[in-house]
Amino acid sequence: MNLSVSKATLGRIPQYLAYLKTVKDKKTISATFIAKALSFGEVQVRKDLSAACGNGKPKVGYITKDLISCLEDYVNVKTDCPAVIVGAGKLGLALYGYKGFSLYGIQIVALFDKNTQVVSEHSSSKNIYDVSEFDLFCYRNDIKVGIIAVPETEAQKVCDMMVKNNITAIWSFAPIDLKVPKSVAYKREDLALSLAHLTTLRQD
Repeated sequence: MNLSVSKATLGRIPQYLAYLKTVKDKKTISATFIAKALSFGEVQVRKDLSAACGNGKPKVGYITKDLISCLEDYVNVKTDCPAVIVGAGKLGLALYGYKGFSLYGIQIVALFDKNTQVVSEHSSSKNIYDVSEFDLFCYRNDIKVGIIAVPETEAQKVCDMMVKNNITAIWSFAPIDLKVPKSVAYKREDLALSLAHLTTLRQD
């Protein structure tokens, strides 16, 4: 991956990939066509695709299957990246059951919780384990992505546990900013803030 590309561009590439996979039977596709479908600026799409895969051919654009392959290579999604969730509440179970992660090469392979009753209720049908098994599972499966779906009071403890087990990317749904080493990619998902932003836009 070319780390010199802006974070904004990197953030849009998965959107291009998801869309292209819906039209993968189309032999060729242009930046103009993609921009219109995604409601993006045409100039921006051309710049993004050029940065990742070079320029398309004049009057032809890109060969769709080649563009998909190039973008997959660019964001390293050809091989499934195993991820784990800590927190088997409603949110954790919902994330665990979501199938869309596979579009981006992410496979949720296990869910952990300290509540033994929750673990016993779901262990027969899902890969849900007691949190005491977290260290060994991460070691055996070379886990590099962790998702935090626990209450605010437990979040930093879980985050530290993930860092200790060499997880290098953490996605947190806890309503608190967590402390992570600079070497760890960290994203806090604030659901309340997102909803507040949406309602503000509605009122404009």
